Amino acid sequence: MKTKKIIGIILLVLGGVLAFFGLNATEAPMEELSEAVTGRYTDQTMYYLVGGAVSAVVGLVLLLKK
Repeated sequence: MKTKKIIGIILLVLGGVLAFFGLNATEAPMEELSEAVTGRYTDQTMYYLVGGAVSAVVGLVLLLKK
């Protein structure tokens, strides 16, 4: 396998794990309370969600690019 494909797989898996943690964090009681009061999630939860999405997209691009 090429190095680019291996990095793509790693980023795709990492993105999935980060997104999973972010989605689980959105269901935590304190997170729901914070979201109800302020109308948005905490910074840490947003870092997990955005970081997971970006990592997964970059990993997918690296995998599909020739």
